[in-house]
Amino acid sequence: MVTLQARSGPVGLPEWDRCAVMGVVNVTPDSFSDGGRWFDPELAVKHGLDLVAQGADLVDVGGESTRPGAKRVDEAEELRRVVPVVRELAAAGALVSVDTMRGSVAEQAVAAGARLVNDVSGGLADPAMVPAVAAAGVPFVVMHWRGQSIDMNNRAVYADVLGEVVAELRSGLERAVAGGIDPARIVLDPGLGFAKDAGHDLTLLAHLRELRALGRPLLVAASRKRFLGRVLAGDDGAPPPARERDAATAAVTAIAAREGAWAVRVHEVHASADAVRVARAIEAAGA
Repeated sequence: MVTLQARSGPVGLPEWDRCAVMGVVNVTPDSFSDGGRWFDPELAVKHGLDLVAQGADLVDVGGESTRPGAKRVDEAEELRRVVPVVRELAAAGALVSVDTMRGSVAEQAVAAGARLVNDVSGGLADPAMVPAVAAAGVPFVVMHWRGQSIDMNNRAVYADVLGEVVAELRSGLERAVAGGIDPARIVLDPGLGFAKDAGHDLTLLAHLRELRALGRPLLVAASRKRFLGRVLAGDDGAPPPARERDAATAAVTAIAAREGAWAVRVHEVHASADAVRVARAIEAAGA
């Protein structure tokens, strides 16, 4: 069993005095949240720098959609999408994370300047991932994951969602450590929306303290997700479009920050950057 203090961030990244804000840069044509607006590499780099200007502490670059039902892209295409954007953002001074399930993409992205590897599969999708991250010596996000996007909705079956997610995250943490990754460099993510329905997501958000008890920094990625659409649905049951869920996302950001999350991953940065600063001011006033 690995336990470390979870209030600070992972070794290898700056320490912030509040919850960090990770801005999303989707270099994909089929993102659920932005419909491919940043698929062009030049636009993606500009968008990433705009997010930093709006208050993002780091930017997460991904070249493969993980929306429910999405099919995987091949390795060469993912590399083509991701590596040039990582390189340009890092050269411009941005703190860059790479969002990938492939060890080869992680390796090349780190060589291009990425400082964090964010794997939604927690190392399960590619046996090469954990050795690649261990060799690179960078922080690693282990997310709760039960299978690929194409059929993950079928895996959203739990007798006790909190207990099962905690147990599976603990296994992912221990598997990464056994593979050579320094436990002080590991971040955990409960995987909101991945093999989970709206009720599961809300339950996990209501129990962030139990997730933090695993002893590692916690990343909360609720931005624009389906469960927010369900919460905000009108009388006819129709959820608002993804880009109309940013105020709700900022509400989750404030809650996550107050509950001690290390970082939140969001598409619209400005409101969440404000939210974490307000949460920190309230925390300081009560100290």
